[in-house]
Amino acid sequence: MLAGDAGPAMQLAMRIVCRMAPLYGAGSLLPVTRAHIDGVILAGDAGLEFAEGLAELGGRVTVPTTLNVMSMDRERWRDWGQDPAYADRARRLGQAYLRMGAAPTFTCAPYQTAAAPVFGEQIAWSESNAVAFANSVIGARTNRYGDFLDICCALTGRVPAAGLHLDEPRLATMVIQLGSLPATLVQRDDFYPILGYLLGPLLGDEVGVVTGLDAEPSADQLKALLAAAASSGSVALLHLEGITPEAPTLSEALGGRNPTRRERITFESLKQARAALTTAAGGVVDVVAFGSPHCSLAEARQLASLMAGHRAAPGVEVFVTTSRAVRDLLDRSGELAILEAFGARVTADTCIVVAPLIRAEARTLMTNSAKYAHYGPGLLGVDSVFATTEECVDSAAAGTIVRHASPWDD
Repeated sequence: MLAGDAGPAMQLAMRIVCRMAPLYGAGSLLPVTRAHIDGVILAGDAGLEFAEGLAELGGRVTVPTTLNVMSMDRERWRDWGQDPAYADRARRLGQAYLRMGAAPTFTCAPYQTAAAPVFGEQIAWSESNAVAFANSVIGARTNRYGDFLDICCALTGRVPAAGLHLDEPRLATMVIQLGSLPATLVQRDDFYPILGYLLGPLLGDEVGVVTGLDAEPSADQLKALLAAAASSGSVALLHLEGITPEAPTLSEALGGRNPTRRERITFESLKQARAALTTAAGGVVDVVAFGSPHCSLAEARQLASLMAGHRAAPGVEVFVTTSRAVRDLLDRSGELAILEAFGARVTADTCIVVAPLIRAEARTLMTNSAKYAHYGPGLLGVDSVFATTEECVDSAAAGTIVRHASPWDD
């Protein structure tokens, strides 16, 4: 490949992988069996030119490859008022990756599709929450691969033999003990994104193991936890004792070694993290958004149940972002009609962070997603209000921020 025998696109991709390998601390490469591409988000001319250039050189992925969210809803971008020139560039970028053989998944939650890897599988994934979920919940192995490098790994089927692909770097070095918490707290959906948001900066660059979680969280709850940890920090692998396949016990997560440090999470520190996710003052809400990471079918159906028979207040934009596969299932079941009757825009292929969907004059975003709440002020220019799913739906209907009594008030 490096010599050019497999064509110019493969040669360029292998040159890049080989140039990057020493930066990861690798002296060799190893094969992978699948890839997930983040570079399909339109972030400027360079990404578009790079992808189209590889496609024009005849580039073809050599492993099954999924695509992250793109910067438009491929079917309904006109309905959402996107600029045609912008949409055309976003479409061209997606098309370039499709020409190279990637599957049109366009979701940030590939682990909730048929393309999910299995335990021990070596993969080349980008998208921070997907990397964290694959490593931490499934036990697949990947580093965080950025734009440009991700497609090079997919073309060559190779990655630097370093980091979380290897055994030693996957061992936990620090222990995070959950303190005494209200019994009902760890059963709540909003507990998990808050815990993840607190863990991100606490872990830094270390691999940690959380102990004392007396619950069996669902896949969606784990998704929310890891997405928050990967947004507030650089978490790519987090062991949860008794949940992560490589951490059936604390000792096994540590590889039999003593931790370099221990941290304790208290109810008060969790409440502080919860408060930090809300930056807005006042009671007005302009946008209510669900689906970062993309809503699963179960999450979308919960929203349909909560929204049935109600209507969003005038002036409140409501977004439900999900994959096209989930939206098609909602359409067939009739639940898409319920969501749209409420006033929700159910967008596929994209989300409000990577596509210009919310109106320019919006000032306050309310969401049940720690990732949306974290990115709101910096990337979207709006203040955030973090709340439960039920509070978000009720607030959308009322047009003002609604809070319900909860264990967080204790």
